[in-house]
Amino acid sequence: MIYRFLMLSDEVDDFKREIRIDSEATFLDLREVILDSVKYTKDQLDSFFICEEDWSKRTEVTLMEMDTNSDEDNYTMADTRLDELIEEEGQRLLFVFDNMTERAFFMELREIIPGQDLKEPICSKSVGDPPAQLISFDDFETKSNTSSDLGEDFYGDSEYDIDELDQGGFEGLDGPMDNPYDEDRY
Repeated sequence: MIYRFLMLSDEVDDFKREIRIDSEATFLDLREVILDSVKYTKDQLDSFFICEEDWSKRTEVTLMEMDTNSDEDNYTMADTRLDELIEEEGQRLLFVFDNMTERAFFMELREIIPGQDLKEPICSKSVGDPPAQLISFDDFETKSNTSSDLGEDFYGDSEYDIDELDQGGFEGLDGPMDNPYDEDRY
């Protein structure tokens, strides 16, 4: 099966990525295609969170083993297949790419495509520039302390709407899977 994810940022209103990946791939494979799609370095400790419908964090999948004495299950990206934790359309994830400031991409499994496989994951749609991979903690503190509207518009993006995931995000993404490299589609 192929999983088709939509990925958004709450920092950049015109940023969107569509990721297609085999359901038997690992979270490490998903991490790699995400970082490649946004041209981030791969030297940071990042993690995935499987989320509830309201984006509350449920299960963490880390890049490396973090706590071996915990009573809870520990999931690492290299050892955890996507289909172990993601089973249904609409499943939500956070990919926290900056742990110091907890900046993240919001992801939703938009479609499960049965009967097809992908050897390599791909970014099949790319719109807009991603936010900076890292910002200094001082810049983050300054921005958060000087902003008069912290709430949902924390990064000053009054146009951002987290419910955009529910609205589809991209035009025409629910059609049949065709050649993602067709330049006329963009």
